[in-house]
Order: sequence, then C-alpha cells, then structure tokens
Amino acid sequence: MTTETALNASQQTAAEGTERLRVHIPAIPVAFLGLGVYRAWIEIAFVGTFVPYPDVTLATRDLFDLGCGLTLIVCALLARYLGPLFKRTGIFVACGILLVASTVGLFTQLFLPGVTTAWSAATALAGGVGIGLIILVWSELYGCLNPLRVALYYSASIIAGGLILYVYRGFMLPWLFAMTLVLPIASLIMARRAFASIPEPERPESRWVSFSVPWKAILMMALYAFAYGILESPLYASTFGPHSAPGTLLVAALVFLGVIVQGKRFDFNATYRLGLPLMIVAFLIIAVFGNAGDVVSSVCVAGGYTAVSILIMVICANICYRYGVSAVWLFGIERSMRLLFMFMGRQVALSVPAAAGAQFNGTAAVAGIAILAVVVGTLIFLSERDLASRWGATFLDSSGASADILRKQEIADRCDEIAHAHRLTARESEVLLLLAQKKTISTIEHELFIANGTAKAHVRHIYQKLGIHTRKELFEMVGVADDAPRKGGDQAKED
Repeated sequence: MTTETALNASQQTAAEGTERLRVHIPAIPVAFLGLGVYRAWIEIAFVGTFVPYPDVTLATRDLFDLGCGLTLIVCALLARYLGPLFKRTGIFVACGILLVASTVGLFTQLFLPGVTTAWSAATALAGGVGIGLIILVWSELYGCLNPLRVALYYSASIIAGGLILYVYRGFMLPWLFAMTLVLPIASLIMARRAFASIPEPERPESRWVSFSVPWKAILMMALYAFAYGILESPLYASTFGPHSAPGTLLVAALVFLGVIVQGKRFDFNATYRLGLPLMIVAFLIIAVFGNAGDVVSSVCVAGGYTAVSILIMVICANICYRYGVSAVWLFGIERSMRLLFMFMGRQVALSVPAAAGAQFNGTAAVAGIAILAVVVGTLIFLSERDLASRWGATFLDSSGASADILRKQEIADRCDEIAHAHRLTARESEVLLLLAQKKTISTIEHELFIANGTAKAHVRHIYQKLGIHTRKELFEMVGVADDAPRKGGDQAKED
C-alpha cells in the first residue's frame, strides 16, 4: 500500500511537472513567423545571395538599399497621413507586385542572359521599395506586442528564415524561381492573418501622436550597423549569407531559448552582453590575423549584429506598444538610419585600407574605428538600460490623439513613476502596467508567458511593495477609474 501511494504521488508530481512545462512553452502562431519569410527572400534576391545572378553586384545592392531607404524615409514623413498600413489593402497589393516583379527580373538574368544594366537597376529599385513597405508592415505588427512576445516571435522568425534558406539551397533553378516567387506573397498573407489575431483595441490607432525621436536607441543601432557594414563584404563572399549565417542563427536560438526557459525573468540586457563582445572579438581577429580570420570574424559579427537588432526591435516596438507612437514613423526613421550607417561602414572598409600607405596598417585602423563605434553605441545603451525608458524622446503634442491614446500614455507614465519609487523589478513593472490596463490574470499570464498562478504571485509582491491590498486601491494610485468589471472572477482571485 505504501509503495502504491508513493507511486501515485510520483506520477502526480510528474504530471504536474509536465503541466508546468507545457504552460512555460508558449505556442507561437505560425503567422507571426512571416517576418522570417521576407528575410529569406532578401538573402536569395540581393543580400549575400547564393544564386549566381550575373548582374547583381555591390552597386546593385546599393541601389536595392537606396530604394528601401527612400521608401522608409518617405513613409516616415507621411506617417501622419498614411495611418495604420494594415488597413490599406493597396499597400499590400503594391508591395506584392513590386517584390514579385523584382523576383522575375532577377531570374530573367539567368534564363535570358544579356539583359541591360537598366533592367537590373529597375529590378533592384523595385525590390528595395517593396522590401521597405513590407518591413514597415511587420514593424507595425510587432508594435502591437509586449516585449516578451516581440523577442520570442522575432528570434523565432530569424531561425525560420534561416531554415527556409537552407531548404531552398537544394532546389533546382526552375523550382527555386517558383518557390522564391511565393515568399513575399506568403509573408504578406501571414501579416494579414497575424493582424486579424490581435484584439481590436490593441491594433494601431489612426490618430497621430507627436513624439520626438528616441535618438539614443536609433543612434546605438546606427553605430552597430556602421561597424557591421565594415565587415559585410566577407559575409557576401562566404558560404552563408547574413540571414542564414551560423552566428545569426546561434544568437537568435539563444534569445529564443532564453525567453522560453526564463519567461518573466528574461533579461533583455543579455542581448547587448552578447552583441558587444562578439563584435569586438570579430574586429580584433581581423586586426590581428587579417583576411585569415574572415570565417571566425564573420560568425562573430553576424551574431553580434543579430543580438543588437533583436534588442532594438524590442525597444522600438515597446515604445509603440506603451505610448501609441506610429510604428511607420519610428521604424521608418530607425531602419533608414541603419541602412545609411551600414553604407558608410562599407565605404570606410573600402577607402581606409586603399588610402593607407606602406607605413600604416589600414586593416587595423578599420578595426579600431569599428570597435570605437560599438563601444560608443554600448555606452549610449548603458545610459538608459531600462526597457521602459523613452530613450531620449519626449511627447511634443498629443492634441490630435484620441482620448484612449492619451490615457494610455498617462497610465504608462504613472506606472513608471510608481515602479521607480517603490523599486519594482522589470517584470513587476510590466505586470503593474498590464494591471493598470485592466488586463485579466489569464491575459497577463498569456502575454508574459508565465505559468498558471505565477502572475498572482507577482500581483501579491506588487501589492506588498505598494502597501495596498486590492486592485481598486491600485487603480486609485495609478489614477484609473474602476468602472470595467473583469471576466472570470480575476478580482476575487487576486484580492
């Protein structure tokens, strides 16, 4: 009898452990991985492509970046009038047509050799404009998500894009052409489905919020992009492109596993702790070993750049999520600056060694410039570090914003003040904001990927630190009217 009891207890413990594991591993909607699908198209088409297009040169890639950058800038300038892109079917149609046309133009070079240079230039510009639009569509989508979901879905998308590229390498040319045509259309369809899965109140607003540029976050990413641009050429020449490089997928996998395993405890600062040393090691290897260290340095620089890219995606998306800022405006500025600084990095990599005399080590000088850039970028990050920070930005004028957006801004600011005053942890601060937004316990558990009951533990800790006992008291402290009953008896459960 004792043995049977012990066995039953053991089975119950195992079942509970399995249940906890199931809860801690969040489901990732396939639609949200469409960001990785368009990343795969970029590498097949223009960035480090393994397809031997005869007329895709560095100059063609610069035209592709130019088309993308100009599109991002124009959309950022017109963001007030464009409104949420997900509501504009014409944007999706235009984007699909441009990317399909660019794909056809690229493969025409292989099927019909001898096409004109003008044809190649038009193909590159069409692809750049299309990619600029699809980047903004996906940025707008990720601006609707909390930081943990952004980190999880974005890192998973990077992995998915890399796996697509590995599969596509095995296709014969006609199949590769047909399957590449599918990628941009699939990405756009997945974006539409992902938007449809987001509750209506959490989708982007049509009203405009005037917000100064969060220059610290943008400059940090720009400096890392500058350093990345210096070592970008070896990535084009290697077996893997930037989006399928081992360093890229390794860092994305580490972030993905970090969110899965740590959940609410995941430290976003870990991404810069990955990015900084990897970038510095990459350039030290180049300075010491020259071209002989290209393979190792390429792995390191791809990994370091990926880590910082994930961090900046989380920071910018969080600004949109918390304050109702237009993702088209914010990401249009951030991505265009990233492309500009990356181009500048490529020019430094070409010009400095060529200008160096016999008494001057041009390779070491370039490595030193790159290291200085990433160190300055990291110092900018360390001046803030808090994910909830505005990163150097302030509200300018919210007179045109809806009452809901204004209230959202006020609540976010008040929650930040309370969190700092009462020394709440980063995760407790996030839970506090969700509580103030009248999210239910089950919704908080879903959004933060935490086990059943863990959210209530956070609530208890928050109440203890704030010296309150009920959510009604919390609402009074934050300045929120308790006029909306919550479903499922969450009030009774947490109070």
